[in-house]
Amino acid sequence: MNLTEQVILTWQKLQQQTPLVQCITNKVASNYVANVLLACGASPAMIDNPFEAESFTQISSALSVNLGTPTTEQMQAMQISAKTAQKANVPWILDPVGYGNILKWRSDITNDLLKFKPTVIRGNASEISALAGQQVQTKGVDSTLQSDQVYQQAQNLLTCTECVAISGETDFIITQDEIIQIFGGSKLQPKVTATGCALGALIAAYCAVAPTKIATITAHIHFAIAGKLAFEKSQQIGSFNVAFLDELFSLTVEKIQQHIKIEKKG
Repeated sequence: MNLTEQVILTWQKLQQQTPLVQCITNKVASNYVANVLLACGASPAMIDNPFEAESFTQISSALSVNLGTPTTEQMQAMQISAKTAQKANVPWILDPVGYGNILKWRSDITNDLLKFKPTVIRGNASEISALAGQQVQTKGVDSTLQSDQVYQQAQNLLTCTECVAISGETDFIITQDEIIQIFGGSKLQPKVTATGCALGALIAAYCAVAPTKIATITAHIHFAIAGKLAFEKSQQIGSFNVAFLDELFSLTVEKIQQHIKIEKKG
């Protein structure tokens, strides 16, 4: 089975299984993340308090942890859920939003979360570069680097995760055995709040139904195709966002076959 066929099969599994994804995400992204997961075929649950975290992670198909606007209670929930996910063999995704030397509290918690071995670490180029041990200046939570500048450094993170995903003009998926570059998407995606956060949650959803590498690749292809086709319909941010959700929802086998564009780097 070639890679395109594997992507199609993984997408079909998501539609059939509608996995329950626990999302501990930020207040800016929460509604959008839920809508993206619903559009793609998964079932979101935004359980992010420490009093329910352990019991809910145990029944979840996957967990997405995003450090965008962390509160003290959210941070406690993240640690409880990540620990529970590791123990219960629930795939979980770490999105280290804002990681770096400026936001020390969240960065220290992120370092602590790494001991629970996230299934996938995903982020923009600056976050991944900083997490991999490089000194990087960020612009708030926005990246100042391009994905193709840091994908080789990202291999340092494979000591604590199966897979690293870097989003940017093109996306890179890094595992122990190969590096995959994914093309597509639109320049408008970064203009819509929470698209990266939603991508992390979608990776979690796909990891619930398929092996880590193909799940991560499929999530990025789903986003890349939807972004490309949405931009063909609208070049204005508001209508593009609506078109993007529509394209996430209306992905087909034929669209995957026609628009998938990937390259193996090694």
